[in-house]
Amino acid sequence: MLKFLSFLIIIIAYNSSSLTIEKKPYHHLEDGTFRNPEGSPKRESGSNWSYKEFNKQKKKLDMTVPKEHVVDKKLVLSNLKKYKNDDYIAWIGHATYLIKLGEITIITDPVFSKNAGPLIFGPKRYTEPALRLNEIPKTDLFLLTHNHYDHQDMRTIRSYPHKDSKVLVPLNLGKYFTRHRFKDVNEMDWYDEIKINDDLKVTLLPAVHWSKRSLTDTNKTLWGNFLIEYKNKKIFFACDTGYGNIYKKLGDKYGPIDLTMINIGAYNFKPMFNKSIYHTTPEQALNVAQDLKSKKVIGMHWGTFVLSLEPIMEPPIRFKDNAEKFGFKKKDAIIFKIGEFKSLQTIIK
Repeated sequence: MLKFLSFLIIIIAYNSSSLTIEKKPYHHLEDGTFRNPEGSPKRESGSNWSYKEFNKQKKKLDMTVPKEHVVDKKLVLSNLKKYKNDDYIAWIGHATYLIKLGEITIITDPVFSKNAGPLIFGPKRYTEPALRLNEIPKTDLFLLTHNHYDHQDMRTIRSYPHKDSKVLVPLNLGKYFTRHRFKDVNEMDWYDEIKINDDLKVTLLPAVHWSKRSLTDTNKTLWGNFLIEYKNKKIFFACDTGYGNIYKKLGDKYGPIDLTMINIGAYNFKPMFNKSIYHTTPEQALNVAQDLKSKKVIGMHWGTFVLSLEPIMEPPIRFKDNAEKFGFKKKDAIIFKIGEFKSLQTIIK
C-alpha cells in the first residue's frame, strides 16, 4: 500500500510539473531567460563582430550635425511653458520623449548621460539632450522598454528628480528602480495591462529584441513595446525592435493604431555582418507600422549616438523617401527635431 501511495504521489507531481511547463508562455524559457516571439528572425551565422573594425569604420563617418536638426534651447524652454496645458509629444533625443496626455506626463527610456555605457565607456552623444535632467517637467509615468545602455541609463535613474513617478518595466527590471528609492515600480510580462486612470491604460507587448548589460545576464530580463491607450487614441511606442511576423498579429488584435513611434536607426553593421535583426531599417520600421494598421508613424532612435555605421542623417531620409511604398503619405512619416514639441491634436487628427 505504501509503495502504491508513493507511486501515486510521483505520478501526480510529474503531471503537475508537466502542466506547469506547458502553461509557460513561449517567450519564457525553463532556465528563467526569455526569447523572442515564435517565428521571429534568427541571428545569421557567420557574423564577425569586431570593436576594432567597428571603430575603424566609424571614423569614416561625417559627424556634421545640420543646424536644423536641433531646436534652439531658448525655444525648447519657451515651448515647455507654451504647451504645459496641452497634450503633446516632445523629443529629448534618441528614444527619450516627453508625452503629455491629460494630467499625466510620461517619459520614455530617459537617457541624459554623455555616453551610453558603463562609467566613461560606450558611445558618446554627438547631440545634447534637448533639456537637462533638472529642467524636465514633473513626470507621472516612467516607461522603460529594456535594459540596453542607450535605454536604461543608471546615472539618469539614480539622479532622477521625480522618483514618485509610477514606473512600468518589463520583467526582472524592477530592482534597478527600487534600490534607488522609486516606490511605485511595476514589472510587466507581455500582454499585461495597467490602468493609470479612467482615460489612460498601458499594455506591454512583444518586441523582436534581446537584453544584456554584462557578460552573464543575456536575456535574463524581458524587453517589449508599450501600447498607450488614451481616451479613444492608441500610441504604440516600439523601441527597440527588429521586424517580425508578430506585428501582423498585434495589428489584428490591437489595430488600427493612431501613432507608431519606432526605431529607424542603428541598422548597418557592414562589413562585419549583412543585417541587424534587432533594429529595423527605416523601411522595416514603415513595414511594422503598416502591419499595425497605423495611421501615422514617428521615426526615432537616430541622431544622438553612433551605434552603427550608416551615415548619421541617412535614417530620416530613407524613412521619408520610402513612406509611400508602405501606404503612408510622406507627411504622415514624421520626423522630429531634437527639442521639438508638437501638440497631439496636430499629430493625430
